[in-house]
Amino acid sequence: MRIGELAARTGASVRSLRYYEQQGLLTSSRSAAGQRHYTETDIERVGLIQRLFTAGLSSRTIADLLPCVDTPGEETADSAAERMLRERDRLTQHIAEMIRTRESLDELIAANRAYRATLNSLQVGASQ
Repeated sequence: MRIGELAARTGASVRSLRYYEQQGLLTSSRSAAGQRHYTETDIERVGLIQRLFTAGLSSRTIADLLPCVDTPGEETADSAAERMLRERDRLTQHIAEMIRTRESLDELIAANRAYRATLNSLQVGASQ
């Protein structure tokens, strides 16, 4: 099937499919005219790639995980699990940083509200 059909069947954009190829996540054969051609199994692969991106993984991390799919076995499965756990730890740290950032912003918002309340009370006092 050609790239447009793969896009239609997977919900991925043609641009995304080209990006997946550029990153080494997906491969195609080429016609004599240079058109990309994919197989039925590429539908599942694109679905997997999309799920991995949705999970917050980078294309580099996804490339590290795909050998588990391409050559299944204990070693590749263990390697994939270890890599996913490292990514989960990274996300957990990022979430903690984002929470600290939000708390800092909350403090600034509270300070702004207190300042505005002070301004309002000064204006009320000046008008009396």
